[in-house]
Amino acid sequence: MIGTGGKVIREIVEQTGCKIDIEDDGTIKIASADAEKTQAAIDKIRGIVAEPEIGVIYNGKVVKTAEFGAFVNFLGSRDGLVHISELQQSRVAKTTDVVNVGDAVKVKVLGFDDRGKVKLSMRVVDQATGADITDQVGSKPGRGDRPERGERRDYAEGSAQPEV
Repeated sequence: MIGTGGKVIREIVEQTGCKIDIEDDGTIKIASADAEKTQAAIDKIRGIVAEPEIGVIYNGKVVKTAEFGAFVNFLGSRDGLVHISELQQSRVAKTTDVVNVGDAVKVKVLGFDDRGKVKLSMRVVDQATGADITDQVGSKPGRGDRPERGERRDYAEGSAQPEV
């Protein structure tokens, strides 16, 4: 949070005009006569120290597009990937058909990959309202609210059946 030589804190103080003290136990105290500037400092600090939570919807900005999806900056300086299958409910041919660099989007944290990278979805968030629509569209791309396939039970007589 402090950065090299207090660089991060000094930057927040310069931008907001607030007085910021960090105690040895990690407590951060912010003082200012201006409520808006105080809130701006709080938001900046939360953006630095906050960790993304699975299932939470965040506002973000597209910072890069690729054939396989879009990288979105959210929660301060955090970036995550919206895979092309998670951009919208229908099939997407090209990432740039849906989003471009600089677009403001709403994303839901789906989880983390094996390297700790954040996996995001736009498909399960109503982009106009920010509401979670997972219940309407289903948790898997292209599946809607279809249940998972169970064991087939419509085997024709005499056909091979799975061994149990």
